[in-house]
Amino acid sequence: MAVRNIEGHVEADTAAATLLSFDELRARFRAVGEERYHHKHPFHLLMHEGRLSRGQLQAWALNRYYYQCIIPIKDSIILSRGSDSGFRRAWRKRVIDHDGDATSEGGIKRWLKLAEATGLDADQVCAGTGILPATRFAVNEYLNIVRSRSLLEAVASSLTELFSRDLISLRMEKLRHHYPSLAGGLDYFEARLTQAPEDAEFAVNYVYEHAKTQAEQELAVQALRDKCDILWAQLDALYFAYVQPGWPPPGAFRIVEAAEKEAVS
Repeated sequence: MAVRNIEGHVEADTAAATLLSFDELRARFRAVGEERYHHKHPFHLLMHEGRLSRGQLQAWALNRYYYQCIIPIKDSIILSRGSDSGFRRAWRKRVIDHDGDATSEGGIKRWLKLAEATGLDADQVCAGTGILPATRFAVNEYLNIVRSRSLLEAVASSLTELFSRDLISLRMEKLRHHYPSLAGGLDYFEARLTQAPEDAEFAVNYVYEHAKTQAEQELAVQALRDKCDILWAQLDALYFAYVQPGWPPPGAFRIVEAAEKEAVS
């Protein structure tokens, strides 16, 4: 809204004057990714260097499966909060991408194939047996964000998809090279190479169009920071339970037990 100064001249609204342009806002999101995305986490670096054991890969696939399972739940919450039918139609695609439909098995089943390729039992993975407590806390916090914050922030929290494609491409290359036994379980990543950029494009446009003030733009950026922290925390849990110092909590998946079963079989 325009306002008049003491001399009666029309001045631009302060909030509008300080709004970031589309390119500036997108650059802010990308800066968050460069600083905070989990591509720099020590656990991922070990994976890309081929230095994870089979048991450590199993722990990763198991715990990440819990995250994959809540993605369509997260998206269903966001979907239910949208009052615009066009928004709901666009966002509904995300649920189908992960849950699947009559023509597609979906991302959850694709991730299960990866877990099986590491040697895990599919029924145990689906049951969540051995998932780290910290994984549950971190993943459930993502659901809290999309439930309790504004729809704008909920949408913005998905924008890790702006920079996930590069990590997915690198991960596929490194997994094929260092862990050839997993090559048949990489369908999830193949699908995300096209799904993630499409989803990110819609979400970043939505945020730009609906963040009407500088404060709302900052809330969107903070929501993305928080999402990056959640992803980082999941890898922290894996690193300190299975890499260094290697103390999984009671009830969690144990690499030594998996090794013993393999030795028996």
